[in-house]
Amino acid sequence: MKRAIPRALLTPAVTAIAAISVVPLLITLYYAFVKFNLLEPGEHPFHGSDNFHFFFTDGAFMPALQNTFILMFSVMVVTVIGGAALALLINEAFPGRMLVRVLLISPFLIMPAVNALMWKNMLLNPIYGLFAQVSRFLGLAPVDWLSVYPLLSIIMMVAWQWLPFACLIFMTALQSMDREQLEAAGMDGANYLQKLRYLYIPHLWRAVSVVLMIEMIFLLSVFAEIFTTTGGGPGFETTTITFMIYQQALQAYDIGAASAGALFAVLLANIAAFFLMRVIGKNLVK
Repeated sequence: MKRAIPRALLTPAVTAIAAISVVPLLITLYYAFVKFNLLEPGEHPFHGSDNFHFFFTDGAFMPALQNTFILMFSVMVVTVIGGAALALLINEAFPGRMLVRVLLISPFLIMPAVNALMWKNMLLNPIYGLFAQVSRFLGLAPVDWLSVYPLLSIIMMVAWQWLPFACLIFMTALQSMDREQLEAAGMDGANYLQKLRYLYIPHLWRAVSVVLMIEMIFLLSVFAEIFTTTGGGPGFETTTITFMIYQQALQAYDIGAASAGALFAVLLANIAAFFLMRVIGKNLVK
């Protein structure tokens, strides 16, 4: 009886989780092994592994896989280094620090589609964008970033939005540092670089682990920035696994191949999460 009551209280939560995550996953698993094209209504015969073969042999698959990892690791490097630098910069008290912190965090609150439109029209536009105006002021020819450097443009958009998240985590970590230890290091003659190497960076390592774990999962599913700006092009330059799944489902109407790709994406995300939890996440329990 004592065990039955807690289990009964957990039943609504478990049921909701199953309805939200497990049931869609099972439906996707079913569609991945049947022939299901929205242009061919009717029965859905068993298709075996043909959907997986079609998805993995698509000409866009290898470029999409490569772009996915390039985008993910580039954004993580930029946000970790940039976020740590900004957090250290505003860690010490100065007039207006609270306002600066609010302004630094605000980009993370912008919706991805709005972020992409802002970069596309206000910053990267080769005619009236900010970067074009700066180039003309310096006597240089404006660059059509989304055509010449499409993947780099996407990386800049995503990194700009995730940088405040990393900065916020690092700011929180720096607030928990032992001030007496820092003062003692200063009294012993340690300069800022020595404090940075032996005190700040070791203390921030746990925060880095948290940032990497969260960002890796979310960066595997970047979509709005690509859809809003480049549409996966030119060619396959900005096509990722997530965008490729969208193309198969809503442009080619092949639900079977899209479901196979979705299962691959789920497997990829779980492998990444497992790797981080076992390798990087160990720092959280030290």
